[in-house]
Amino acid sequence: MSTLTSLASWHLDNWFNSDYQFHQLYPEQIQGLARRHWTPLSVARKAALFLAAETGVRILDIGCGVGKFCLGAAYYKPDALYFGVEQRKNLVERAEEARERLGFYNVSFLHGNFTELDLRDYDHFYFYNSFYENLQETDKIDDSIAYSAELFHYYNRYLFRQLDRMPSGTRLATFHSLEGEIPPGFQVVGTGMDNLLKFWVKTD
Repeated sequence: MSTLTSLASWHLDNWFNSDYQFHQLYPEQIQGLARRHWTPLSVARKAALFLAAETGVRILDIGCGVGKFCLGAAYYKPDALYFGVEQRKNLVERAEEARERLGFYNVSFLHGNFTELDLRDYDHFYFYNSFYENLQETDKIDDSIAYSAELFHYYNRYLFRQLDRMPSGTRLATFHSLEGEIPPGFQVVGTGMDNLLKFWVKTD
């Protein structure tokens, strides 16, 4: 390994040394939202090891925020393709800035609502309960989008139907999920983080 390559590797490893260090990729306002809204690196690593069990799979983070899961997963399991969809344009911009600083080319961020996507374009999924903030008395990321219980239920039903269409063998990792979005064809095959993190496989 050349000296230049070693320095580049050290620089990248340094960003992933801790959640605190990783959060320095973002503006202070974004850092303040981290504890409540962004995936811990330990969770990203466990989920990536499960979701990216095969080389070249396409993994979608539904409601990716500033992209922490995708970037963490790309670091821990670089032989997969990671996509994040987020309806807040400013968060997508922050995610892109972080991706460029890290130099990751297997990560893409999409600005839009996940209902605009065909989930069959992807192989496996990560879901950190991104619908939850639609419920009353929950912490919101900001006030740039509409919130309502009706949207919470609509998104859950929509994701349920989309996941139900996926083929047998589809993998799903959920973190802090209420599980209303998961069809009965998905079975739990593992857990972590005191059951807050669950690994699912579609069996029918």
